[in-house]
Amino acid sequence: MRSRPGIASIPGTGSNSCYYDGTDIISNNPGLGYVLGDEGSGTFLGKKVLQYYLYKTFDDELRFRFEQKFNVTKDDILDNVYRKPLPNRYLASFAIFLAENRGHFMIENILEDGLNEFFFNHIYKYRESWTVPLHFTGSIAWYYKDVIEELCQLYELQLGKIMKGPMAGLVHYHQEI
Repeated sequence: MRSRPGIASIPGTGSNSCYYDGTDIISNNPGLGYVLGDEGSGTFLGKKVLQYYLYKTFDDELRFRFEQKFNVTKDDILDNVYRKPLPNRYLASFAIFLAENRGHFMIENILEDGLNEFFFNHIYKYRESWTVPLHFTGSIAWYYKDVIEELCQLYELQLGKIMKGPMAGLVHYHQEI
């Protein structure tokens, strides 16, 4: 049985995407890792949270919430990012702050900007993105599906499925063939 073409995207801890023609993966646009890319990923969004905090962009309310939640200093953050192992996971651990503070305009800006960059750097690289459904999986896609839905509407793109994890989709796919 032949599946339908579409673009599969994973904005999770890292980010990745590919165009599937219904039979094969035709092209892939992997993330560039947490230093150069991974737009829309938990790492990318967590890095933005830290930038807003360290650059003192957060208003007093968010700054207080951040300090209550994480109790870290600038030196702690820099040490974890530049000297300790797995800095991408460390950065991604701050993305939870976004979920806990939805509705605040600064949080919504981080989410919209980060996911918009994912669309620009991943989705738009496929000329088929305007003609096939866009499917998403991963924790970031799942928890911020409202932002993804808004971006698809704004750019007149066809939204497919959004799943928390890839396993359910893989099981369904293999049951069809």
